[in-house]
Amino acid sequence: MDIQTLTRFFMWCTIINGGVFILWTVFCVFAPDLVYRTQRLWFPIPRETFDVVIYSFLGLFKIVFLVFNVVPYVALLIVG
Repeated sequence: MDIQTLTRFFMWCTIINGGVFILWTVFCVFAPDLVYRTQRLWFPIPRETFDVVIYSFLGLFKIVFLVFNVVPYVALLIVG
């Protein structure tokens, strides 16, 4: 596998995962009640606990997204 193919792979990974991250953030910021009501059907937890869990997962996803998508893509752009 050459560097250009790997760079394109990480570019698309970054675009797709960035879109998921932005969509998730928009839902959590602008429609938190909808998200809570939807998830409450599967996970019967209090609202305060749900807020902590959802924002913790959002922060974890952001860190994983940066470390495993953006950083390799930028490194391959620099090398290539």
